[in-house]
Amino acid sequence: MAKLQITLVRSVIGRNEKQRATVESFGLKKIHQSVVLNDSPAVRGMINAVSHLIKVEEV
Repeated sequence: MAKLQITLVRSVIGRNEKQRATVESFGLKKIHQSVVLNDSPAVRGMINAVSHLIKVEEV
């Protein structure tokens, strides 16, 4: 199964509550913090919701 490295590159300050919750559900709290998650349709949907705040790379 493919893995995705997700990095927070923009702040969640001033974003709506749904976007903040999505970023937090990834486990990201600080800018430039990264997590590695399994690629799945649910994760892809979350990525699409906050794509302007994060950077995604395949690992």
